[in-house]
Amino acid sequence: MRPELAKFKGLNIKELPKEDWIAPGHRACQGCGTVLPLKLALKVLGPNTIAVSSTGCMEIITSPFPFTSWKIPWIHVAFENSATVASGIDSAIKALKRKGKIPKREKINIVVFAGDGATFDIGLQFVSGALERGHNFIYICLDNEAYMNTGVQRSGGTPFLAHTTTSPAGKVIHGNITWKKNLDGIIAAHNIPYFATASPAFYMDYMNKVKKASLVEGPAFIHVYSPCPTGWGSKGEDTIKLCKLIVETRIFPLYEVIDGKYYILNRKVDKPKPVEEYLKLQRRFRHLKPEEIEMIQKRVNEDYERIAKMCEVFAPPKD
Repeated sequence: MRPELAKFKGLNIKELPKEDWIAPGHRACQGCGTVLPLKLALKVLGPNTIAVSSTGCMEIITSPFPFTSWKIPWIHVAFENSATVASGIDSAIKALKRKGKIPKREKINIVVFAGDGATFDIGLQFVSGALERGHNFIYICLDNEAYMNTGVQRSGGTPFLAHTTTSPAGKVIHGNITWKKNLDGIIAAHNIPYFATASPAFYMDYMNKVKKASLVEGPAFIHVYSPCPTGWGSKGEDTIKLCKLIVETRIFPLYEVIDGKYYILNRKVDKPKPVEEYLKLQRRFRHLKPEEIEMIQKRVNEDYERIAKMCEVFAPPKD
């Protein structure tokens, strides 16, 4: 186990800074489940942070010209190249430290905020390249399971049979015909120092993962579940309820992978709730037939058991 993580002591809620680095008054929708993890991450990382934001909802709602909600250095880039730009910033900081322009021991966090479209699809090869090169940055994928800011088109992160504008549910085809891409498996296979999944409902778990990601030397990746009331047809007041149900139904297990070899299950779900409790809160799934819900339940059970087994077999050493 990495020494910086082996010795890690979790953040205490009483010790969290009161300052927010995203200003209020941004233009997120009511009940937005994406801006919340962004805000919590910056609360952990603090002001000595440079944020890279790919095209997506968080770029749209925080930077309508001539306004900005960012209280830290921030750069907006295209859908695909946020990981590449973060790599360049990392290289620039290292060069400036070599030249004595920046103190060698100064800690500067580099964090990418990108949606599922920019990560699962358009930017995947750029993410892969940056992880493979070992650049020192944190990549946070805010997964609202479609291209929300451009009209709710399906992405590689869209769940099976979900209705979107490009996978409409009709009489012949009942929504998106593919299962959600196994992004977590792809990222973990890069053997990066730190990978984790997180849900905003379990906010201390998430914030501790952001802190761990900032401690490791090299790339870190956090996959965050992010409900979208507008695109999902859910109620804004149900956002946190959905964030809990996604874990309690076993659809989105919370776990970590260290160096690609140690798996840690953060929340074991012994008595899972049926996936129907989660699905029925969203209009994008209202067309599903009982046999289709049963098919999804079967797939969720299989995926959870696989992750749980990985965490059992590849647990970190106890020392």
